[in-house]
Amino acid sequence: MDPIAVAIIGWAAAWWLWGRPQRVAEHRPTPPPSCRSFVIIPARNEDQVLPLLLDDLAADLDDQRQVIVVDDHSRDQTAACARDRVGTTVIAAPTLPIGWTGKSWACDVGVQAARDIGATRDDTMVFLDADVRLAPGALAAAAERHRELGGIYSVQPFHTTVRADEQLSLFPQLVSLMATGVGRRSSPPDGVFGPLLATSLADYDAVGGHAAVRSEVTEDVALGQRYRDAQQPVTVELGGDLIQFRMYPKGLGQLIEGWTKNMAVGAGAVPLLRTLAVFVWILAAGSAVMSLPYIPGNSGVPPLVGLALYGAFVVQIAVFGRAVGTFGARIALIYPVPLVAFIALFARSAWRLYIRRSVTWRDRTIPLGGARPAA
Repeated sequence: MDPIAVAIIGWAAAWWLWGRPQRVAEHRPTPPPSCRSFVIIPARNEDQVLPLLLDDLAADLDDQRQVIVVDDHSRDQTAACARDRVGTTVIAAPTLPIGWTGKSWACDVGVQAARDIGATRDDTMVFLDADVRLAPGALAAAAERHRELGGIYSVQPFHTTVRADEQLSLFPQLVSLMATGVGRRSSPPDGVFGPLLATSLADYDAVGGHAAVRSEVTEDVALGQRYRDAQQPVTVELGGDLIQFRMYPKGLGQLIEGWTKNMAVGAGAVPLLRTLAVFVWILAAGSAVMSLPYIPGNSGVPPLVGLALYGAFVVQIAVFGRAVGTFGARIALIYPVPLVAFIALFARSAWRLYIRRSVTWRDRTIPLGGARPAA
């Protein structure tokens, strides 16, 4: 097929895939007294980042909010750094049952703790990853959006990066949003994102909660599908300036391990049409690179045309990257580097999914098929 046509079709498909993703709105609502928020933080070996999140929550006091930290068998000071915090309850997760992943189990334990404290069906459960950072008013804004929309409300935080290797998350981040259909207004997204989830206890119980997705590696995607199947509203918004995270601060090894866990498994939940459109975009981005002058394999594309195609992808990737994180023009200019990294990560993820039948995350080996993960 003509490489120019491939590049143009893929470039256009990406805009269709991207749509118009919304950001969480900044406002400071006053929740009604009958509607409390229980913030559940599943935490395993998070003593470097958990205090920062707890500081954010403490700086944004709310009498209607109760924070529950579930220590998921940490081998560091995670539990200690959360104790003696006003308004915070620390729970040690019991032994991981057969057939459960660690995060789903910790979330389930946190919900039971909320019930023990006095949570009612109308109260809001907010599940937060320990590496999330919150601006003042952010959690109230997210809780209010959930109360407005119902069902399950999810925020994909703005992805901050510090080191150069963290920029390799560019394509995995973009593809995850495109594949989920976050920006498509015509239908609800095919899944949610785990860093921040908000739902009422009544709706959570109605879909079976984390117990219904106990063995899923990508429990957030599976949970979102449970809400869709129950015809409950599913909403995903971007964190923007209010809700951020630094996804893999511990180095390249953590980045490889994290995306290996998520990519191929998550891809299995994407509708066929969207999967094909993503594939065409990746192919087109590579075709634009091969259209550049003096590139081996260039099939006679005129130099100016090749430069124009490459430039179009640079602009597109820069626009998308700035919306989701600190991925700007510099990484977009050399996008073949993170593109190759994405392809390698996806291949590794598929190998772990279909050949090894297990993934590793936070010192746990998680078998794919419902066996008991290593503690």
